[in-house]
Formats: sequence, structure tokens, C-alpha cells
Amino acid sequence: MLKQKLNAYVSAIITIGASLGLAGCGATEDNSTAGVVVHPYASSIKINQLGYLPNASKIVAIPTVSARKFSVRNASGEVIKNGISSEPKPSTLSGESISQIDLSSIKDVGKYELSVDGIDETSTFEVINNRYEDLHKATLKAYYYNRAGLEITPELGGKFARAMGHPDTEVIIHPSAASDARPAGTVISSPKGWYDAGDYNKYIVNSGISTYTLLQAFSQHEDYYNSLNLNIPESNNNKADILDEIAWNLEWMSTMQDPNDGGVYHKLTTLNFSGIIMPQEGKESRFVVQKTTTAALNFAAVLAKASRVYKNIDADLSEKYEKQALAAFKWASINPAVPYRQPEDVSTGQYEDEYPIDEFAWASAELFLTTNSNSFLTSFNNVAVTPEVPSWSNSSALGYISLLFDGKQLLPEQDYQRIKSTFLLLAKRILKEHEQSAYPNSMTKVDYVWGSNGVAMNKAMVMFQAYNLTKEMAYQVAGEGLLNYALGTNPTGFSYVTGFGKVTPMHPHHRPSEADNVVKPVPGFLVGGPHSGQQDKCDYVSDLPSQSYVDHWCSYASNEVTINWNAPLVFALAHMQSKYR
Repeated sequence: MLKQKLNAYVSAIITIGASLGLAGCGATEDNSTAGVVVHPYASSIKINQLGYLPNASKIVAIPTVSARKFSVRNASGEVIKNGISSEPKPSTLSGESISQIDLSSIKDVGKYELSVDGIDETSTFEVINNRYEDLHKATLKAYYYNRAGLEITPELGGKFARAMGHPDTEVIIHPSAASDARPAGTVISSPKGWYDAGDYNKYIVNSGISTYTLLQAFSQHEDYYNSLNLNIPESNNNKADILDEIAWNLEWMSTMQDPNDGGVYHKLTTLNFSGIIMPQEGKESRFVVQKTTTAALNFAAVLAKASRVYKNIDADLSEKYEKQALAAFKWASINPAVPYRQPEDVSTGQYEDEYPIDEFAWASAELFLTTNSNSFLTSFNNVAVTPEVPSWSNSSALGYISLLFDGKQLLPEQDYQRIKSTFLLLAKRILKEHEQSAYPNSMTKVDYVWGSNGVAMNKAMVMFQAYNLTKEMAYQVAGEGLLNYALGTNPTGFSYVTGFGKVTPMHPHHRPSEADNVVKPVPGFLVGGPHSGQQDKCDYVSDLPSQSYVDHWCSYASNEVTINWNAPLVFALAHMQSKYR
């Protein structure tokens, strides 16, 4: 379907570009496995290991073949709640039957102990105001720890201090990126930016959704972020720290555009992945590789969004970003189907995407909001892309989100309501998945792909946006279920964020964490999470989709970190902190 839409859209987008002056340039469940702890660290009581905000939902899961009595005691030992868990539902994803316990009525701040009949262990949990502030700061500061071209000082980085690596002031034009104005071997400067994941390379496509999501978090929670101190080098410059962090990556992205034609290089990389080394030990030559349609459109969308965010902060920078976004869209309009093709001498991440129809829609939406030109709204409407759960390879929902939350005053009412209704169809589908799930979350078999935790957090973002649009609590509760999933209410027994929870990843596939001689990993990173692909051939304890996770450096398939998985977690935490302040 995307291919058909792309083919139909290619001629249309060229026509639109000309009008804008751009031309020329089911297995059956076996209940005998229910209640069996598959993962070595898994508790029999699946709970958010960080605790809960007073007015948030609090749904606990237990593997069992029958409903069980439970009780909750407060810190004084007094029983404050009794009940019976729900009738179990089978989960083919985890090989269990799952019963749920709803503790949402417990709203008083304090420490509690949950006991369940037939389960020897108890589970303690805390209800506390501002529960997610420290976690939220850490998930944002993870980007600071992943900055390229910067020394992490002991004053700001503590035991995770390190020397500067990869200044990227002398980067080589790879033959795949060569042009008449910039032939192969030309040296350019492209400093700053974030290391993408467990490696030390920088990729425009993955920076696209990551940077956008953080910008949207700021846009919707500006008052909250204006008072949030991340203890980064720019913390005293009278600007929101999240914007300072975003700026580090935007400044790099800005350098990845060829000023001669508006095209955007796909990535900045070494030819091969480095070994287990610290950033400052990486001395290999670095290259910018190939211009692509998806890189240009991600660039156009993000810089158009950034232009709006920075308009009242730095007018000159805002104008620069708008011009760069228009130039990138112009290049993509002329080159609407240039996919990434890995050169023979390059083996690093590809982020290949054959069908950039969703990126055309997203960039069109952002440029409409930035320029107020109806030609871009026409472009968005002509694409008619259906929103899906956001990912680096499918940005279809991002344009909808921006139009709904940034564009109400600009859009004709009929268009706004149509866009809202279409977006809510996605939210309703996710809500139905939540209601049908054995665990209190909306994760399905197709969600357990590489980066399943990123899928969970992007689903949470969709749910929270649906709540923001409708004020229907069912969406809010479904979003909270996904956040609770990431923090411990899951089959493996892990809170999937480094440094947070009773059982948390200690060996993420993240070079600085593995090479720094510090026992604990850099905190605040959401690891990829379970899926049964197991491409890394590590020693997994299970092939079941939601159990197929291993906390080991070797597991780049389940235990790597990336900037795009952290970003929707940041958004979800900002939403929770703002809603329940």
C-alpha cells in the first residue's frame, strides 16, 4: 500500500513543488505453564518497581491459573485493602495465564506491602508525589552522556565522566555522497550531535523522530520544562535545559545539509562499528554518506518544527532553520524516491526506508504550520497517509500530532475534526488491544520487534495524546499501563531503564557503559526490550516474544539503547508529571 501511494505521490509532489517555486532545484495457550517463572529475575508479582503517583492507576499482574485473594498493608502493618484478583487470561506471548490486581484506590502517600495467597513472596511499593521527576531527569540527561564532541566533566557527570570524543570537525565526503561542488574526499565540519545508540555514529533519520519527540514534549509542557534543571553545562543560561540538550543535536543536523543543493546526508559514521572502547579512543576517519529522500524529509520536518519552537527565543536561528527546512523539502520534491543503499565499504547502521510517503506527509504538515502556506496543507491532504504507531521507519502519526496540537488556530475546522477523528482511530485500536490483553498493557505479538520497548513508549505517547484531545480516562489508563510495563509490570521482572528499579539492566549494549570500568551502566537509558528475533545469537532463556530478553552486552537485539526509544519515554514522563502535579 505504501509503495502504491508513493508511486502515485511522486508526480503529485513534483507538481506541488513546482507550485511552491521548488522545481529545478495464534498458538493455543497451554495453561500448564501458567505461573511458571521463565526469567531468572522475574518476581511472581509484576509491579511498577518505582511506585506510583497518588492519583494514577495502579494495576499489578500475577501469573496464576485461578483468581487469588490479596491484601495490602501500610507501613504500620495495618491492612488497608483486601480483595480478589481478576479471572486469569491466557497470554501466548509469555506462556502464562495472568490475573490482575487493581490498587488504584490507594491514593495516600506512603509505603505499602502487597501479599497474595499462594505466593510466598510479598511486594513492597510506594505511593509518592512527584514520583517520576528523578527518572525523567535521568532519561533526558542520558542524551548529555551521549553527546559527541564534548568532555563529560566530573562536576556534571560524576563517575561517568569521560574525555571528549569524535569532535567531527574534519569529516570526509564519502564517494556515495559526492557531488560536483563537494567531490569525494572533500573535508567538512559536522560537530556535536548525539551518538545514536550503542555505537558512536550519528544518523539523520533516527535523529528525526528523536529530536521531534523531545521538541513536542517541550511544546506541550513548556511551563514544566522551564523549571526543570538537568545539571548540564548550559543549565544557567536562562533557557529550558531540554532546549539546550535538543540544540546540541539540532546544531549537528544543520551541518548535514549540502548548502549547494539542499540535500541531506544520511549519516555521519566510521566505515565499520568500533570495538568496546570509550569515545576518546575512536580515531578512525569519519564520513558523511549518501543523500537520501528520507534524510531530507526528516531534516525538513524537524527543522520546521524547531523553527516554531525557537521563534520567540532566537529569531535569527528560527529563520535559518525554516530556510534549511524549505531547501531540504525542495531537494526531496525533486528526488522523491532516493533510498539508502549501503556502500560496499560501509557496515554501520542503515535506517533504510524504501517508501518515504509518510515522511512527505510529516514534512508537509510541519512546513504548513511553520509557513502558513496552504500548499503544504494540500500536500499533506493529498498524501492521505493513515497514522500508525510512530517509529523511525513510520512517521505517519507525527504530522497528525503536530497539526492537532500546534495547528488548531490555523486549520479549517472541518480539516481539524477530520484529522482528529483519523488520529483517534489509531488510539481506539490501541485501547482495544489494552482491553483484550492478559497483562495490563496493549502490547501484541507484532509489537515484539527490535526495540519493542520503543513501541510501548510510542503507543503510550499516542494514548496520552488521545487523552489530551478527549479527556477520556480510558486512554490515560492505557498509557499508564504501558509506562508501568516498562518499569516492571512485565514477564521478565526487569525495569527496563538503566539505574531505576529493583531489577534493572546492568550490561546494556552501550559502548561507554561497557568500556568505562564503572560497574553500573550510564543511568536513564531505556533498553530495547524483548523480541524473539534473537539476531545476536546470545544465550536467551526463552523464545516467547515477551520473555525473549537477556541482560548482556552481546545482546544488541534486546539490550541496546537508542535515542529514539528514550524520546517517547521522556514524553510519557513529562505528561505524567504535568498531569499529576
